[in-house]
Amino acid sequence: MRIPIYQVDAFADAVFSGNPAAVCPLDQWLPSETMQAIAEENNLSETAFFLPNGNTFDIRWFTPKAEIDLAGHPTLATAHTIFTDLDPGRQQVTFNTRLGDTLRVVLEEDILTMNFPTRPPAPAEGIDQLADALGARPKEFLDARDGFAVFDTEADVQALAPDIGKLCATKYLGIIATAPGDNVDFVSRFFAPSQGIPEDPVTGSAHCELIPYWAERLGKSKLSARQISKRGGHIYCSYIGDRVEIGGKAVTFMRGEIEF
Repeated sequence: MRIPIYQVDAFADAVFSGNPAAVCPLDQWLPSETMQAIAEENNLSETAFFLPNGNTFDIRWFTPKAEIDLAGHPTLATAHTIFTDLDPGRQQVTFNTRLGDTLRVVLEEDILTMNFPTRPPAPAEGIDQLADALGARPKEFLDARDGFAVFDTEADVQALAPDIGKLCATKYLGIIATAPGDNVDFVSRFFAPSQGIPEDPVTGSAHCELIPYWAERLGKSKLSARQISKRGGHIYCSYIGDRVEIGGKAVTFMRGEIEF
């Protein structure tokens, strides 16, 4: 059997930056174990699989370890693949998730903007365990899907050198570390070693939590953000009630085919 595969750098102005994702268009769903094996073989933070459903697309995401319920950068990468390779000229696409959520992506000039549901973080216990795992004590600790650690400065977040084993021992899918930015509204890093991702270069879905927090703290609905991993990436953010808009650029790195 053969299926096409694309590798796209999401939240990137050029290749070798942003967050790489694999994108696999399908005519029908493969067995979940096959999609999981492909994601493990790709060894990227996420692989997206999608197929047509009328004028929309059904989408699923896999890390090297497990299927997950929401992922930002592979959704951006999938929309980019549709707009550039599969349906050139198209400028809007809607994805349906297994949880029943609807995700819309719009292309305006060279910016792809995703419309996602919010996941506002709330105050949480466990700051001592998290501080031990991160190697530094955050000013504030909250949670939603992920643990959410707030620091005073961008330098504090940049300096983090977490203990991966201790991060795996927490109950969270991932850990967000964030602070006010020096040249943007806020910065972040994202760690998900339990999902096979020691540090994610740029994490769209984490901004479902980051945007409502910083919008309320800073008193503004439009924000600029940067994920300060080694590869790094810029994110354009809007807070619109129970939804957020997460925008960025994308570039195709590779087009190919999987044979199995």
